[in-house]
Amino acid sequence: MESPALWVLTGCTAVGKTALSIRLAQKLSAEILSCDSLNFYREMQIGTAKPSPEERLNVPHHGLDLCGIDEIYDVDRYQRYALDVIKDVQNRGCPILIVGGSGFYLQSFYRAVTDNIVVPKDIQNYVSERFHQGGLQAIVEALFKISPQTGTLDLRNPRRVMRALSRCLASGKNVLELQKLFRAQRSLFHSWTKHTCLLERHSENLQNRVIKRIDHMIQQGLIEEVQQLQTQGLYTDNPAGKAIGYRETLHWLQQPKRDILELKANILRNTLRLIHKQRTWFRHQIPIDLTLNLDLQSEDESFDILTSFFH
Repeated sequence: MESPALWVLTGCTAVGKTALSIRLAQKLSAEILSCDSLNFYREMQIGTAKPSPEERLNVPHHGLDLCGIDEIYDVDRYQRYALDVIKDVQNRGCPILIVGGSGFYLQSFYRAVTDNIVVPKDIQNYVSERFHQGGLQAIVEALFKISPQTGTLDLRNPRRVMRALSRCLASGKNVLELQKLFRAQRSLFHSWTKHTCLLERHSENLQNRVIKRIDHMIQQGLIEEVQQLQTQGLYTDNPAGKAIGYRETLHWLQQPKRDILELKANILRNTLRLIHKQRTWFRHQIPIDLTLNLDLQSEDESFDILTSFFH
């Protein structure tokens, strides 16, 4: 019996995934599952470059607006959600197209990225409250009490420290024991065959696209969106507030003298840094079946190549 298929369209920020994926999904009568972690926050619209309401009407989308900015939406929740979506879509006889470039979430389709530990709500609340009250130092100290040795865990990453602390508390095991169990696990999606296309562009053209995107976001009201989100609790010390575009705007709004060109430059610089990291990550972390440079052929030629690849 042939394994069910997952079609994956990925690439770095601003490469052109959204427009091409919608056109492709329409051609193949597919539904789209977003794998972009910024799309999970329902209040964040302009700075995330989400598909427009019109685009969502043309193609069914999943993975958008899943949580509020005050919530922590991690890869465990995403995997369970994605598994339910994929099964439902395929049971209805439709192909599923996974679109996005958020590395950790994308990686979950190819190999295990978390353990199977269920963290009770009271532990989640405790860890979250500890972080909000004492910041990174407080949760690192709490983790060291349970697990003096933390292996390869990135202790500078609040989200990963929070996840580790939550799992240690829930399981009664230390970090090294959890890491050993993790290495023996398989992805929830191991029974699916993956067909993965990586979209690319030349660096100069990609930078120009980023500049245009930043201009468009600011014209559409990025600054006003961030100001509104501040009243709802968006700050740079929570995961949503660390998103590129939002964190720079939050800092900019605190300045006594505001230069819009400086804001644009900061967003551009950090976006280009992200793109560099994404390109390195794609080369080493997931199996790519097709790399398609969109600058080497016309839009229609690129679309024909993709249609043939995913058919």
